Amino acid sequence: MTGKIHLDREHLLSLWRQMLRIRRFEAKCVELYQAQKIRGFLHLYDGEEAVAVGVAAALEPRDAIVATYREHGHALAHGVPMRPLMAEMLGRQEGCCRGRGGSMHLFSREHRLYGGNAIVGGGLPLAAGIAMADQRLRPGAVTACFFGEGAVAEGAFHETLNLAQLWKLPVLFVCENNLYAMGVPLEQSDAETDIWHKAAAYRMAAEQVDGMDPVQMESAARRAVSHIRQGQGPYLLEARTYRFRAHSMFDTQAYRNREEVDQWRRTDPLARLRQWMLENHQVTEAQLGPVEQAVEAEIADAVAFAEAGTLEPLQDLDRFVLMDRVVQEEAA
Repeated sequence: MTGKIHLDREHLLSLWRQMLRIRRFEAKCVELYQAQKIRGFLHLYDGEEAVAVGVAAALEPRDAIVATYREHGHALAHGVPMRPLMAEMLGRQEGCCRGRGGSMHLFSREHRLYGGNAIVGGGLPLAAGIAMADQRLRPGAVTACFFGEGAVAEGAFHETLNLAQLWKLPVLFVCENNLYAMGVPLEQSDAETDIWHKAAAYRMAAEQVDGMDPVQMESAARRAVSHIRQGQGPYLLEARTYRFRAHSMFDTQAYRNREEVDQWRRTDPLARLRQWMLENHQVTEAQLGPVEQAVEAEIADAVAFAEAGTLEPLQDLDRFVLMDRVVQEEAA
């Protein structure tokens, strides 16, 4: 696998469709959240879809993903079906975590999605552990670890990169640099704002990528994955991206102005790829319409599935929590 991509119509449409699925899925989640059908926290990926979709296009089913609390896009891009994802958002037993994880803690062993992690930087050492296990049990598999630029200030970032390089662990580190660690501008919190330069301290291969372009993201991810699968050690990608919505549904966004958001919206990855495909005669408006309709139908189906789901019985509150309950169930 190299950094080269065969940009035929089907592949371009696939990238656009995957980003559209994420964008529309989250737009529906906003509606459900405002209707109080989704509870707790909700952190949206709106604007950053090209990062997850581009990286996922370079991965295989045997590869693992470790994400952050803004992980709806990673889950969808890596193949987790929309039905159990939406059921999880609504806290139903039919969800991928039986409704216990919710928006911030999505997990799927079948699809090798290991979170969903609410601790800033918490996924980094976890990814190293998964990759170490894969070195022995699943040779050739890669663990893609997504994290924000805020996690770079954590000790776990430096400790994990150091060990990953020492042990040549098969980890693809993907920093989703959206310029704000929750609400603090990067230039006010970090002396080195080009995150990819930090990899040099550990003699790790790294590069910076336009995170608003799924084609560039996929190309860079393929180079990185090829490097890793060849046994040359881990790789760091810094994706320069931007979230169009607030940090979370409770965020008033006092740290940035509308002009900045509007300027970044002009680089919207969905709009850019759509326009490029149309201008280069890869697709027509007539061909894009059915794709949008199919995505809307998939979302409607997922919502219906979730709303028809069941809430976990109160008597099961300590299930999977207390060890004696687990032992009793296994004995039975």
